[in-house]
Amino acid sequence: MSKKILILCTGNSCRSQMAEGFLKSFDGNLEVYSAGTRPSGQVHPKAVQVMREEGVDISKNYPKNTDQFIQQSFDYMITVCSNADENCPVFTGKVMHRQHIGFEDPAEATGSEEEILNEFRKIRDQIKERFYDLYRKELQ
Repeated sequence: MSKKILILCTGNSCRSQMAEGFLKSFDGNLEVYSAGTRPSGQVHPKAVQVMREEGVDISKNYPKNTDQFIQQSFDYMITVCSNADENCPVFTGKVMHRQHIGFEDPAEATGSEEEILNEFRKIRDQIKERFYDLYRKELQ
C-alpha cells in the first residue's frame, strides 16, 4: 500500500518542491504532494536548475496552497521550514504522522550568482540526504 505524503513550507517554491521531487524519484509508488501556507507565484528557477543537475525534473511543478489539501488524509505531513512549522496547526487535514525536518531558505541567499547557486546546491544536498534517510527508515 503506497503512502500518501504532504510536504509543507511557506512559499512552496524551493525546499518543499525539492523534497517532493526527491521522494518521487526514490519511489514512484509514493503519493507525494507539496504545498505552502503562502504560496509564491512560481517554483524558484534555481531550485529547478539544481534539481535538474541531480536528474530530477520539477520544472512542471507549481506552488499550491495548503487549503486545497484540507479535506484529504495523509500518512505523513512533513514541514521543511520553521515558518511552516509554526503555522502547522492551521492545517487541519487528517494526518497520521507529523514531522518537521527544517532547512534554511536558499531563496534568501545573498552574494554572487555562483554563491547563491552554491547555497541552493547545499540545501538540495541536505534535503536529498535527510529525505532519503526518512524514506529508508519509514516510507519503504
